[in-house]
Amino acid sequence: MEAIPGRARVYVACVVCLVLVALSGLLPLPGVRVPWWAVALLAGLYAAGERIARRRLAGPFYPVLLAGAFLLPPPAAALVALPGALLSGTDRRPVPLRRIWRAAQLSLAVWAASRVHRALDGPDAVAGSDLPYALLPAGAAVVVFCLVLTALDGGILALAERVPVRRAWRGLFPRSLGPLAVHGLAGLMMAVLWRSPYGPVAALLVLLPMCVSWWVFAQYHRERAAHQATIRALVQAVDLKDGYTRGHSERVGRASMLIARELGMDDERVELLRFAGILHDVGKLGVPTRLLRKDGPLTPEERRVIELHPEYGHEIVRGISFLGEARAAVLHHHERLDGSGYPYGLVGDQIPEPARVVAVADAFDAMTSTRSYSRARPVQAALAELERCAGAQFDPRMVTALCRALRRDGWHPAVTSDEPHPPRPRASAEGRTGAHR
Repeated sequence: MEAIPGRARVYVACVVCLVLVALSGLLPLPGVRVPWWAVALLAGLYAAGERIARRRLAGPFYPVLLAGAFLLPPPAAALVALPGALLSGTDRRPVPLRRIWRAAQLSLAVWAASRVHRALDGPDAVAGSDLPYALLPAGAAVVVFCLVLTALDGGILALAERVPVRRAWRGLFPRSLGPLAVHGLAGLMMAVLWRSPYGPVAALLVLLPMCVSWWVFAQYHRERAAHQATIRALVQAVDLKDGYTRGHSERVGRASMLIARELGMDDERVELLRFAGILHDVGKLGVPTRLLRKDGPLTPEERRVIELHPEYGHEIVRGISFLGEARAAVLHHHERLDGSGYPYGLVGDQIPEPARVVAVADAFDAMTSTRSYSRARPVQAALAELERCAGAQFDPRMVTALCRALRRDGWHPAVTSDEPHPPRPRASAEGRTGAHR
């Protein structure tokens, strides 16, 4: 319990109280009929499906919950989620509180979805197999289910994880609605077949194609996890070799992602540019450690050795097919628009777009981080320097995109050296945006 703040525990207790109020509808009242066999069957199916989905597939097992919302009275539908949620596995502590939170959150969401479905005469449409009209109340119920889940998720993020309030709910609803719509359609198909002459056995057949699609999705996630592990291992190797820039790679990846999003790139390309930013300095594995950790200016010979790191990096990542155009950014992120960069002296649009993005992100973090040879600049001063060098060294579009993103969302620069060292002045301001180490 110590890991969860008191205000978050109060929040969980309030949600549990709301669930208890919702379940009070199960008390024996005249005119209220609860099909307990259906509740038990759906609850058992959800518990088993959730366990399999969490271990073998990808994500939660919501179709059964939504089928319960379409078939059962609201209090009974809320009950379907409890056994599976209370028995679900979790790697984070405290386990009992997290299970209680999960059970309360799902029960409240299913209860709300069932209420909306009944208010729109959804059960009659399901019983009569009245398609496509049945899609309207089912769709409204799915939207409410998603709204309740995301509202509660944002609250717990703000209170338990201390995520800033203005960011806690950002993007939660749009990201969740698409997958939940698919789950809702499967739940509606289950409910319609359940009410058909073929009964619950036919409803179970709906889960077979869903499981196949989940399995395919799980393979994608496993492949993605393997990609992340590969990148993480390379970055850790660079961080161990060049302790002064620890954390630099991740920050360049984040800044590259901000630029890509500001330019309106699609999610897949944004992710590739994040990879490019993270791996841009992987070639330092081929540079002698004494040069990377040297205090003070480099000799011309030492600088020529340092300037080989983009080519070393490209050789390292050339065989990693999933990186795609990120490999070009590793090779060309020190090129300059005026042709004075390295390794090939490319000019203007000859420089691949990902490399122009990473070049700006890399220079920005170099200027806002304290290293053994230079003191960090304020963010606004770094942005002003990037704008001064735009057109000659940096692509003005990339500079403008980063400036817009940071002036809107802010940035938190970090000291990246392991131990304090006295800063040494550089020869010129532009030197800070050139071949930094």
